[in-house]
Amino acid sequence: MSKISTFGLDPNTDYRSDSSGEVRPAPDNRYSIIASEPNGIPSIPSRIDSPHPHHTDLKPLPIVNGHNVQSLGRNGVGVALSDTPAPSVPTSPRMPAMTKNGSGISTPRIRPTTLDIPGLTKSKVSPDGRISQRDVGSKLVIIMVGLPARGKSYITKKMARYLNWLQHDTRIFNVGERRRIAASGGHRQSLSHPHAHFAETNGISSIPDKQKLDPSQMAAKILINGEAQVYAEDGLAPLHLPSPAHPNYDDTQDLAMDDETHAHLEAKFPELARASTPDDEQSTEAMDQSASFFDPKNKKAALIREQCAMETLDELLDYILLAGGSVGIFDATNSTLARRKQIMTKIRERAGPELNVLFVESVCQDQNLLEANMRLKLSGPDYDGKDPVAALEDFKKRVAIYEKNYVPLGDYEEENNMPYVKMVDVGRKVISHQIKGFLSAQAVYYLLNFNLTPRMIWVTRHGESVDNVAGKIGGDSDLSDNGRRYAQAMARFIDQERKMWSIHQADKAANTHFPPHPGDHTPPNPHYGVEGDHNFCVWTSMLKRSIQSAEYFDEEDYETKQMRMLDELNGGIMEGMTYDEIKIQFEEEFNRRKQDKLGYRYPGPGGEGYLDVINRLRPVIVELERMTDHCLLITHRSVARVLLAYFQGLKREDVADLDCPLGMLYQLEPKPYGVEFKAWRYNSDTDDFEWLPDYKLRRAKYIH
Repeated sequence: MSKISTFGLDPNTDYRSDSSGEVRPAPDNRYSIIASEPNGIPSIPSRIDSPHPHHTDLKPLPIVNGHNVQSLGRNGVGVALSDTPAPSVPTSPRMPAMTKNGSGISTPRIRPTTLDIPGLTKSKVSPDGRISQRDVGSKLVIIMVGLPARGKSYITKKMARYLNWLQHDTRIFNVGERRRIAASGGHRQSLSHPHAHFAETNGISSIPDKQKLDPSQMAAKILINGEAQVYAEDGLAPLHLPSPAHPNYDDTQDLAMDDETHAHLEAKFPELARASTPDDEQSTEAMDQSASFFDPKNKKAALIREQCAMETLDELLDYILLAGGSVGIFDATNSTLARRKQIMTKIRERAGPELNVLFVESVCQDQNLLEANMRLKLSGPDYDGKDPVAALEDFKKRVAIYEKNYVPLGDYEEENNMPYVKMVDVGRKVISHQIKGFLSAQAVYYLLNFNLTPRMIWVTRHGESVDNVAGKIGGDSDLSDNGRRYAQAMARFIDQERKMWSIHQADKAANTHFPPHPGDHTPPNPHYGVEGDHNFCVWTSMLKRSIQSAEYFDEEDYETKQMRMLDELNGGIMEGMTYDEIKIQFEEEFNRRKQDKLGYRYPGPGGEGYLDVINRLRPVIVELERMTDHCLLITHRSVARVLLAYFQGLKREDVADLDCPLGMLYQLEPKPYGVEFKAWRYNSDTDDFEWLPDYKLRRAKYIH
């Protein structure tokens, strides 16, 4: 069989070959013919503008380098004809490329990319898998909706912690915190600057770090953040455990609003100024934040609340559009249709139609859950130190004011194709509408799988292994003798703590009243469902040193399960080596890892990095949030670091460097204001664990 040469052919002429293999111009340029081959497969004519009915549904033959592709067929088989009908109308014009030769990287994209996951995806505009600054269509603004005491701030903190842990830059913008500071007269200078930037603390917009907080502002910060943040000299923020007792909050501080600021407010919101009545002209010497502050007839308070809301939204949009943020969460009641329309108008004016917006509404129908939320509110900064009966009465008045104009999500959003998700009783029932975009789907999936049930989560590394003694990384060695002693002591200790926790919960239930009485355990855990005895799960990796560390738990009382997701980070070609050996044999790789441990991936088959560990731990995190049982995770250093980073909301730069030695047992208990953290250390002399009340999570001082 002879080959057909394409050298020297006229690109504007159709050709065919005869039986001898010689290529000649086709007698009619409307056709292209495939030569018959000895195998008997006939040539198939195809005409671009054929008048014959049986050819009208065939597309033109593809052209490569100016030639009909089928004329280049081999072995008698060319490219198959398409059976897709030719379009009956002109195709849509192609959009011009946004970039050329790498230019225009900062140009906003018309449409979002389909998927960006740090560590798992890579593109020219996003080489590290994070959402690029210009890709506005992939970013997300979450607008919270709901009456007070419905758990909105709790939901926002958990969502922000989860999305930040997935390496999607997320920040909460809380209107209430700004309102408390504004109404109490603190930092009024920021109110006249709509785009004033506030520092970020654990994903939450807050007041500048350099300004010292007074007790009232610290109380608000603890309620919002779940902790009082203090920065250590080594760069890692120690995580101080929050106390249910907040600092005394005096909400009767002088407002002392000057005429210039008041004029600025009235000019910005003239409709509110016109709607005021003479009765609204209250004394400018003092303004508390009781129910009267939230009355729409209170001119001054209404101006403050509206400006705080819009300036907070401006701050959020600055973060998304200018500061590289991926997700901004607007935490406020937003309970009226007018407020939500105002929010959407501002977002579209500044960000255009591409930016995704998701409304999240929290509804409480269960009275026990609502009462628990109200008890929590009464211990917050607005009412701390007040008479609980009077505080409850005032808070109910505040809620009643909101209820008058409250419009739940529903008809309007559906008529206008606005995505939303509605949570009833913190996940008992979830309603979603037109969820679009990768980040929106991630947020809704997470909301479907978390609960507020009181429970304990324990995290520890396995007992000392043979490879630990030798200083080798990875591998699958057995426990050493010391490691087995640790495992036995841990089983005894966990069994004791499980019994003590049940006693404590019974005492807590017996000393909880509504409204609170002196000596009550507050704040409580608002949750839906009936409390009872909890099962206890023990999860290990599939490596021997982890499995052996769980052998001493009674399988009748503890449900043990092995999970490959909890395996140690795979060292690739460096598995089984010591760090000194790696530094000598792979000096360049050693230095690369030292410069960026979070983004580094070990070379070779199976090699992983911390971003890989984060992604394979996603189902574990979601399951821990979904289940109501106690759980002990016996795992490895890299996995323990990533788990602690999630529950404690650590910053990205601190995850891979967290000090997490052998012999430590970490206790995590979900609370309404965050996660209560305790650390226990194994004492080989007493063969028991001792509580470390002053323990702080810090950076490790070594390269491991």
